[in-house]
Amino acid sequence: MTWNIALPMAASAAVLAAVSLSAAPAPAKSPLEPGKAPARSQCFWTRQVNGFAAADDRIVNVRVGASDVYQFEMLGRCEDVDWNNSIALVSRGSSHICAGIDAEIISPTPIGPRRCAVKTIRKLTPEEIKALSRRGRP
Repeated sequence: MTWNIALPMAASAAVLAAVSLSAAPAPAKSPLEPGKAPARSQCFWTRQVNGFAAADDRIVNVRVGASDVYQFEMLGRCEDVDWNNSIALVSRGSSHICAGIDAEIISPTPIGPRRCAVKTIRKLTPEEIKALSRRGRP
């Protein structure tokens, strides 16, 4: 299983982001969860991703590191994501992903790549990981 990760970040953008973050008084809040900032344990770096599985075209489970699994809920259908051997995970702004707005999945299709917006991301508990179907377990 191949896992592609696209990292759209130039060196100058990294410096600008570092300066912007150091000047920010509080962590940014997710627009999907008003009043709540993502917990640090809910965040991960794209370089830590090492697999994925999708039992359907709306939920993608991503393995991060040795034992963590994050569930990505798509904003709509993500065509062919449940049949692909590889997808691309694109992070927006940096390679650190905490919320759905931070990520986008690119799924290859017979007519070309499909960009799929991510609605929410959440880290699954060990019990939830064990309960995943064989097809949905990365």
